[in-house]
Amino acid sequence: MVNKDVTHPNMRRRIENPRIILLDCPLEYKKGESQTNAEVTDEKHWARLLEIEEEQVKQLCDSIIALKPDLVFTEKGVSVDDLKESDVGTGCGLFEVQKIGDEYFTFLTKCKDPKACTIMLRGPSKDILNEIERNLQDAMAVARNVVFEPKLCPGGGATEMAISVGLAKNSQNISGVIEQWPYKALADSFEVIPRTLIQNCGGNAIKVLTQLRAKHAQGQHTWGIDGTKGVIVDMKEYGIWDPYAVKAQTIKTAIESSCMLLRVDDVVSGMSKKTEQEPPKHAADEPEGMQLE
Repeated sequence: MVNKDVTHPNMRRRIENPRIILLDCPLEYKKGESQTNAEVTDEKHWARLLEIEEEQVKQLCDSIIALKPDLVFTEKGVSVDDLKESDVGTGCGLFEVQKIGDEYFTFLTKCKDPKACTIMLRGPSKDILNEIERNLQDAMAVARNVVFEPKLCPGGGATEMAISVGLAKNSQNISGVIEQWPYKALADSFEVIPRTLIQNCGGNAIKVLTQLRAKHAQGQHTWGIDGTKGVIVDMKEYGIWDPYAVKAQTIKTAIESSCMLLRVDDVVSGMSKKTEQEPPKHAADEPEGMQLE
C-alpha cells in the first residue's frame, strides 16, 4: 500500500495483472551539480536550450514507453538507461486506488511470492493510532529478534533469579572472602528485577523473594513473579517468555556500565593524589562556589 494517488484524472484506477516499473530517478529535467553560465546572444539559441530540456525528458519517457508498463513508481537516484524487459514487474495481480478518509491510497494486491507487505492501522484518533503504532513496532522487533535468534528465556524475573542463585552457589567454591565479593554483589543485583515486580504489585518482597529463591535452589528455574498478583508462578505454564537476544544484551550492557564506573573511580583517585602533592592555597585565592574533593 502506498499513500499516493494517480497523477492525472484520466488515468486508470483499477488494473488487473499490471506491468510495473520501479524507478529511482525523477521523470524531469536533470540539472548539473556544478553551476555553469551560458551566454545567449540569439533568440534561436535560447529556444534551442529549451528544446534540449524537452528532448531529455522525452528520451526518458521513450525509454519507459518502449517497455509498455501499466504502472510507473518513481523516486530519484539512478538512471533509466539500463532498463530492460526483465526489469518489468508482472507479479502483481491487482492495482487499485481507494479513498480512505480524506486521502487516496494505492493498493497492490494478489502478488505472486511477495517479499513485503503493508499493515494498515485504523483508529478513532491520531493519539490512539500513534500508541498502536508504537506497540506494533515493539511487537515486530520482538518477532524479529526471535527469528534471527530462535531462543527464549522464562520471563517474570525467572532468568535473573536463576543467574543470581547460580552465582551465589559458585561463590562458595571460591577461596577467600574478598574474591567472593564480586559474585555475591552480582547475585544481589540480579534480584532487583523480581523484587521490583513484587513491589509494583504491592506484595511482600522479602517473603516472595525467599519463596522464589527456594524454588530455584531446587532446580525449578522456570518459576517467576506473576505481574498481576505478585506471587510466584511457573512461567512455562503461563507462557511468558523473553527473547534471549534482548536478555543477553541487557546483561552485557549492565556489566559493561559497571566496569566503566569502576574505571572512572580509578581516575578520581588519581586526581586526589595529584591534588595532595600540590602546595596548599590560601582561602582568599580559592574561587567562590562548591569545590569537588
